[in-house]
Amino acid sequence: MAAKPKLYYFNGRGRMESIRWLLAAAGVEFEEEFIETREHYEKLQKDGCLLFGQVPLVEIDGMMLTQTRAILSYLAAKYNLYGKDLKERVRIDMYTDGTLDLMIMIARAAFQPPKEKEENYAEIMKKAKTRYFPTFEKILKDHGEDFLVGNKFSWADIQLLEAILMVEELDAPVLSDFPLLKAFKTRISNIPTIKKFLQHGSQRKPPPDSHYVEVVKTVLQF
Repeated sequence: MAAKPKLYYFNGRGRMESIRWLLAAAGVEFEEEFIETREHYEKLQKDGCLLFGQVPLVEIDGMMLTQTRAILSYLAAKYNLYGKDLKERVRIDMYTDGTLDLMIMIARAAFQPPKEKEENYAEIMKKAKTRYFPTFEKILKDHGEDFLVGNKFSWADIQLLEAILMVEELDAPVLSDFPLLKAFKTRISNIPTIKKFLQHGSQRKPPPDSHYVEVVKTVLQF
């Protein structure tokens, strides 16, 4: 029996959360080793596990993988969540790159001072409502299908749901002007593997708190 994928990261969302989402959506069980000290981080570097000195790090199929985008692409392809051909894959790439941009803005805001954080959140909400969500609403309207690409569940659907839920944590009624996205959220949330991941007690991480921010700053020394 193949070993479970092992994820090395902080005990929080960050860049690892989309990887957790993708594995969970694929129905793949995984283990986690949380980095909580500078010494632990330096040991991973010394052991040659961090190609560019950065996490996330995922141990899978006899490999130690770094770089978020590369990890996500590998997992999506491995678990048949990456479209049927190059044309579908490039659309998935466009959509996931867009949602990742939005999620990174939210994740970075957590490390800002309170005043700057609130200003950043306001700008994020503006962009979500005027740039990102209208785009996905139009995509769903134009092709009239249940999923974003090829009428088949893919990495693009998983990451869009993750982004929607992150934005809703900042502004719960944000989808009120986007009925197709609202229906999409309900539809994707009820896929059994996703529904399980959304339940209390799963390996999904909560929004970053002050403890998480402090641990990351201490370990990475910034």
